Amino acid sequence: MLTLLIRFPALTLICLLCFFIPSQRRLQAQVLAHATHADDAFIRTNTFGIFFAYSNDSSHILMGSVQGRKLLNVGATYGRRIWAGKVVNWQYHGEIMPVALESDPVENDLVTISGPNHIHNQYMDAYEPYGNCTPGTFQSTFTFSGAIYMQSITTTCSRRWTIGEGMMPVGFQWNFLPRHRIQPFLVGHGGYMYSSHAIPVQDAGHFNFAFDFGAGIEIFRNSKRSLRLDYRYHHISNHDTASNNPGIDNGLAEITYCFGH
Repeated sequence: MLTLLIRFPALTLICLLCFFIPSQRRLQAQVLAHATHADDAFIRTNTFGIFFAYSNDSSHILMGSVQGRKLLNVGATYGRRIWAGKVVNWQYHGEIMPVALESDPVENDLVTISGPNHIHNQYMDAYEPYGNCTPGTFQSTFTFSGAIYMQSITTTCSRRWTIGEGMMPVGFQWNFLPRHRIQPFLVGHGGYMYSSHAIPVQDAGHFNFAFDFGAGIEIFRNSKRSLRLDYRYHHISNHDTASNNPGIDNGLAEITYCFGH
């Protein structure tokens, strides 16, 4: 066979072409498959989103002390890819909240004092308790200047929603398994919230610092559109810039519709 290839150069050229052309086709197919796989990766450079977040209660989770506070936030997000690999997609992530609502329980106390000679006095007191409001009636007696008086306190409960706005400009998100349609992620932010009324109590101030961190999953419809579901620890406090700083700890659930390229 070697003698034939030496004597007939044309035959040698044909054999080489028959070997080389299929190899080139296989190489092109491998490159194309790799490029297609990379293009199908669910990694966006810029990501925009619209979100809705809600918490139905507050408690002492880490730092806050007041109870019974609700949060409702509506806003927009922006993300920018910092670095992406096979395991993790690291992104800058910020949120702006033109609608940031906080709800406090309000305790309304109707105080009635009755005494001798048909003395009757009644007044109303309303305030935001540190804990949950409990309705009911409490009666007691006391003595003043030798006379016995009857005091009755009737408590009713209501809620007050305070409108505000906020921003979380410092934040990051880490998406794991970025080449899969369903990606677990970690997220965290820092920022502020400004409200039209002092929260969560009357002497706590209008301006509060805020931060959160949590985890969730992102479900991709395609490389441009996805849905995020996450749950976070969320904290609000004024960092002792007001006379009272009880702080609010919430477990915040958030849903975000995302799009980008």
